[in-house]
Amino acid sequence: MPRNLNTRPVGTGEPDTRAAVRRIAMRDDVVEATSVIGHPPGQVWQIVGTPELYPRFVPAISWCEVTEAAVRGRGPRCLVRLAPDENTLVEGTVHAVVYRPGEHVVWCGLPDERNWVSLELRPAARGGTELTLRMMLPSLSDEHAGLLTRSAVKSLLRQLCMRIGQQLSGVPAEPPEQDRATTLRVANILVRAGVLTAGRPDRMIRQLNSITQWGATVAGGYLAATARGADDLAVHDERGSRTFGEIDQRSNQLANALASLGVEAGQPVAVMCRNHAAMIEAFVGCSKLGTDLVLLNTGLSPSAVGEVLAEHRPAAVLADDEFASTIAGVRGDFPRVSTWDDADEGYRTLDELIREAPRTRPKPSARPGRIVVLTSGTTGTPKGARRPTPKGLSTSASILARIPLHARDKIAVAAPLFHSWGLAAMQVGMAVRAELSLIRRFDAEETLRTIAEHRCDALFAVPIMLQRILDLPERVRSRYDLSSLRIVASSGSAMPGAFVTAFMDTFGDILYNFYGSTEVSWASIADPADLRCAPTTAGRCPPGTRVSVLDDEGRRVPPGDEGQIFVGNDMLFDGYTNGSTVSRAEDLMATGDVGYQDASGRLFVTGRADEMIVSGGENVFPRPVEEALVALPGVSEAAVVGVPDDEFGQRLAAYLVLDRGARIHAEDVRHYIHQRLARFAVPREVYFVPELPRNATGKIVKRLLGDELWPLPQS
Repeated sequence: MPRNLNTRPVGTGEPDTRAAVRRIAMRDDVVEATSVIGHPPGQVWQIVGTPELYPRFVPAISWCEVTEAAVRGRGPRCLVRLAPDENTLVEGTVHAVVYRPGEHVVWCGLPDERNWVSLELRPAARGGTELTLRMMLPSLSDEHAGLLTRSAVKSLLRQLCMRIGQQLSGVPAEPPEQDRATTLRVANILVRAGVLTAGRPDRMIRQLNSITQWGATVAGGYLAATARGADDLAVHDERGSRTFGEIDQRSNQLANALASLGVEAGQPVAVMCRNHAAMIEAFVGCSKLGTDLVLLNTGLSPSAVGEVLAEHRPAAVLADDEFASTIAGVRGDFPRVSTWDDADEGYRTLDELIREAPRTRPKPSARPGRIVVLTSGTTGTPKGARRPTPKGLSTSASILARIPLHARDKIAVAAPLFHSWGLAAMQVGMAVRAELSLIRRFDAEETLRTIAEHRCDALFAVPIMLQRILDLPERVRSRYDLSSLRIVASSGSAMPGAFVTAFMDTFGDILYNFYGSTEVSWASIADPADLRCAPTTAGRCPPGTRVSVLDDEGRRVPPGDEGQIFVGNDMLFDGYTNGSTVSRAEDLMATGDVGYQDASGRLFVTGRADEMIVSGGENVFPRPVEEALVALPGVSEAAVVGVPDDEFGQRLAAYLVLDRGARIHAEDVRHYIHQRLARFAVPREVYFVPELPRNATGKIVKRLLGDELWPLPQS
């Protein structure tokens, strides 16, 4: 499918987006309505004859997936989902019993062909098109009968024609109505989550004083939580637990110990840790001291660690013993401290520093310390991105508006704390005074054991972790009582639609998909209702966030078109530590992704802007091909990349990981994709590999496919 659907009317004079409904009639069980679009039938057919585009133009259609492509003499077959309102979802299979390109298509339900929808195109005056919609859906239950009302059909046709007219005329889409983060809206969210509740006056005063004195920093958040309940459990790891009061005391001592080593406010301190309590103490202690905390990815090579530390020049490095040799190889006169001692010989430990330091709480520094998160580094050496200090509780309210965490929830954190998503779990958990169960090394079954043992309400993970959990045999999953789990929040990379549906069918409608980046923080969140309606959606914007899909000139694209995704909110990053930044348009920042919004305002990400290839003059993104591949029975994982081609410029190559025992031929894969996607989206090469190269957060590192570090397999 082309990146843009945009065409311009031919021989019709000025662009015409008029779509006046001329007549509407009902006879027996058939509803009929007619409208006129100011564009010729050939252009209107580009949309009417392409069913996978329907959700972009009809709000009531949330999902349409072509399962069999049209061939001569036979129309396509599709899986379709209808969501006419927030409480209704109807799913079924349809096929085109009439499919005359440029003229007429009739969709019938399967197996009950008494349900049908007809779209007929006829030439109209001034080069326009008369579009007639007829519907007969007799098998719908009473609760869905609203689809058959005169006003509903009239509204559906009006919206369809208006959006088609705007698309063909190049008129920018109207942005979805923004959910504004007003003071009242934020307060309601925080009250609902239990962040703002009545309590003992002395505790409430101490809580407010902490926020006033320290701001919405990590130090301020943990001090506020301590004020509300110093004896409440804050953190579990495999060696024990900490209360909020213990974290407060130990982080005071850590801040004083670092100061005694010569570390000053405003200087960077690097941390290379897995998930455990000492890392939380490092967050809080460095925040109290006012230092900038540089989070090192545990999957970085020694040379990359050396480059990052050479750029940031830390005043101290805190690292687990397993990374001691890496840190030892870095030049620099800075203290090295062990945060997880499990070696016979190592650096001085964090506990030793804390035991010798005074318990006095430092005074807040003039400039709050910042957190520096490294970009994923999938295309080279990672860059440091300076995270802004949250503007207050409204930052947490944005996430809580879409992910319904409550005060004192128990959260299992499998996503690495050095990653933006693990960091978000800690920060939002801090706001609700959550009890965090930190998973140091991810193991699918051990994660279920942790959830069952601690009766966790939520799990924060990256998609590959959830895939590993779903891959566990049912007999293993059934050993653990997961009845307490009501939220599984995922971020970090795309989740295939087939996986989303399978996960919720297995564990219930508890899955939330968070879309954002290190640079923009968050853009949208899909809740379980969104994911049932459209499994690949990135969801809708939380309060105070705005998303626009823009073209190369920074203008909003017409309805249905793809473009670059730009985001605006209060947590856009402050730039990279090397002085570079990312593209902006007005008050919005680019995510680096390409996508579109459907007719209901849901966001969809179709790929990275830098992954687009041009094959034979057609723009192709790998992600829709990957989505189709993982839906093929027997395929566990898929990655698609562009490779040079002498004839077409570039072509697609697919790398597949098969389910255990599955056997598939490359030609079968190519035939399967050809049935579902355009010819130029069919991979020319198909390779079967035992695994895909991934970084420490589970994201596929495509640049390694086929090079000397990841040998090219045989197809």
